[in-house]
Amino acid sequence: MVQHKKKIRVVIGKVGCDIHERGALTLMVAFRDAGIEVIYTGRYQTPEGVVKTAIQEGADVIALSDSTGSMRHIAAAVLEALKKEGMNNIHVVTGGLIPRRDIPILEKMGVTGNFGPGTPLDKIINHIKELCDSPSR
Repeated sequence: MVQHKKKIRVVIGKVGCDIHERGALTLMVAFRDAGIEVIYTGRYQTPEGVVKTAIQEGADVIALSDSTGSMRHIAAAVLEALKKEGMNNIHVVTGGLIPRRDIPILEKMGVTGNFGPGTPLDKIINHIKELCDSPSR
């Protein structure tokens, strides 16, 4: 596992009407247990609300969770809100039910991870730590 020097702060966001939060809650506990500070926005958030929380909390990463198959639209809206705020230094990762055809689109946007159900938690944690160790955007 990657050893990280600075305390990482992650905002977990659920944008839109997705009621499924088991994945987000599981990640919240796993991140905390790995020494990552976690802020969970709860369900039914707007892209702007998630970005506002990330800015207020000094987040390094926004982790978006969605089980509706709408991640490319959600991620695009979050990235646009980050751009409007001039906060392109906050990384965005995604997880949930992401159609395979959307993964290249997300990657082209600069969204990384794009983890599906059953991804080992240590793989997600290591990805976040590696992102935060890499030079800022």
